Amino acid sequence: MNGTPTVFDEIFRLLTPERLLLDPRATGEGVAVAMIDGGVESSVLAAKHPQMHPIQGAIFRNDQPQPFPYLGHQSSPHGTTVADIILTMAPRVTLYSADVFGPTGTSEVDTVIRAIRHAIDVWNCKVINLSLGVPEAKLQQPAKRAQLLRTVEEAYYRDVLVFAAAHNEHPLTRSYPAAFAPPLISVDKGLFADPLDFAYALRETVEFQAHGRAYLGPFTREPATSWATPHLSGIAARLLSLRPEMKPFEIKTLLYWMFVARQSQESKAETPG
Repeated sequence: MNGTPTVFDEIFRLLTPERLLLDPRATGEGVAVAMIDGGVESSVLAAKHPQMHPIQGAIFRNDQPQPFPYLGHQSSPHGTTVADIILTMAPRVTLYSADVFGPTGTSEVDTVIRAIRHAIDVWNCKVINLSLGVPEAKLQQPAKRAQLLRTVEEAYYRDVLVFAAAHNEHPLTRSYPAAFAPPLISVDKGLFADPLDFAYALRETVEFQAHGRAYLGPFTREPATSWATPHLSGIAARLLSLRPEMKPFEIKTLLYWMFVARQSQESKAETPG
């Protein structure tokens, strides 16, 4: 019957992003997030986010099997910008910086894999943010690709949600690990009036779009998947602070239904009468 509320209308009313993400408890408190990227400048972030927990982490090198201690000042503009987005979205997360680039600005797949495993095994992270990607042309070795896929799958089976940036030229170019979706969540860039907004926009293996602009550092006004991915990671951390025991598939489903709920609200608002 036209105009009669359905059970889905009731569900959408409960799942509105405003109701969940603006809950005063949705701060990321109690959620460990690993950021696998360049290093971060702790003093810059502490000045902007005085309520943040101290940043922890490690430095991973291609030629060393064990990570070096993170000292808080071996940083990159990219890593600091990504960390700033996560803290802007979820100011009370426990943030771990896995620096896989160092002064050379380059990294190997093996190094990224070791950092992911460290985030799971040692830091017990619930969310891993990968604002990086390896173009398909540079990951031709089947063994390396399979090893990276197994690591992503292991994270999923251990209830760790991995967010990975799609290639900025998507859908023309695939990059890894974003191309492994699912079991991870791949993120494309979009422009939204509210940074808490996002969209489910399935194209190839990329499922979600999030706000693609940043707030700190160079090139922040240029939309990029590197900036979109930590927006969605931060949103997931906010949801996890409301219900920490959620599984990756539950968080992904909740994100989808929140998007559907917003679409339903907007459709009703546009309907005359």
